[in-house]
Amino acid sequence: MPLPFHPSDGDPVPPALRGFARAHAHLVELREGPAHLVARHRDPARRVGLVSGGGSGHEPLHAGFLGRGMLDAVAPGSVFASPHNKQVLAASRAAAGPDGVVHVVKNYTGDRINFGIAAERLRLEGVEVRRVLVDDDLATESAETATGRRGTAATVVVEKLLGAAADTGLGLDELAELGGRFAAASRSLAVASRAQTSAHTGEPSFALDAAELEYGVGIHGERARKTVARPPLEELVEKLLDELVAGLPPGPDRVVAVLNGLGGTTQLELYGLHDLVSDGLARRGFDVAGALVGTLVPALDMAGFSVTVTRMEPDWWPWWTAPAITPAFPRTSEES
Repeated sequence: MPLPFHPSDGDPVPPALRGFARAHAHLVELREGPAHLVARHRDPARRVGLVSGGGSGHEPLHAGFLGRGMLDAVAPGSVFASPHNKQVLAASRAAAGPDGVVHVVKNYTGDRINFGIAAERLRLEGVEVRRVLVDDDLATESAETATGRRGTAATVVVEKLLGAAADTGLGLDELAELGGRFAAASRSLAVASRAQTSAHTGEPSFALDAAELEYGVGIHGERARKTVARPPLEELVEKLLDELVAGLPPGPDRVVAVLNGLGGTTQLELYGLHDLVSDGLARRGFDVAGALVGTLVPALDMAGFSVTVTRMEPDWWPWWTAPAITPAFPRTSEES
């Protein structure tokens, strides 16, 4: 396979951050030393800053969701690597409101550690901090897994709902409690037919036969929990939905469904998959009242997709449909 279009010095992140900030200069600002991005606009009623971050390679997560109605600042790490705690600290200082800051953290060891160090330093400076941990990936739900479920595409749902809630003027503890409920109501599962391309070799990072799938794949280029024979698509979606629905906690049957591409999957494929997923959820008694379809949380250019389902409490809907003025959140959600 050909090499990706990365700079010759081998580090694609700094120029990508500069390009992102230039392309969306009316919405975001890039600050250096250490690198972090901040939103230019926020609702005046917001009392708590919202900060997230993580490794690069998952764009538009998180920088794409900076702006009024969603995040106030983000800390982007290297490809598939946690941001340094100094980046999180700088982003948090920039974003903190009069009541403090909430960190939205995907459940990975490096992210938990570095956001935790930054939180301790913020508290020493007198800034109140709370954490919302996103852990939606059913593929890593096991009593034998000490770290628990990974955080994947439900992060977008959490950031959307929490951003709109913050714009109503809710306080720090209220937002942290709500964020925990948003995450707890969400589960995801992903499959892949091809690994992401290595920036160094131009080859897939692991080999997979055309008749196979990685079932339960993550977003950091790792292999899945198992490799399976590739079934017809309709059978694959039914199997995936059976597992997702079985893994959802009890709650309302009105849901948001996220059909997320992993970077190498076309819109044609994703919308076809969403049609199957929506039909399958409806047959299982769910009302798919809100949806996101697109490449929202990829793993570079991995060919695959994930499905996220979030049970929605009735009082959450105004937050889901509230406007989000960011570089990447689909405006059509305002109408769902």
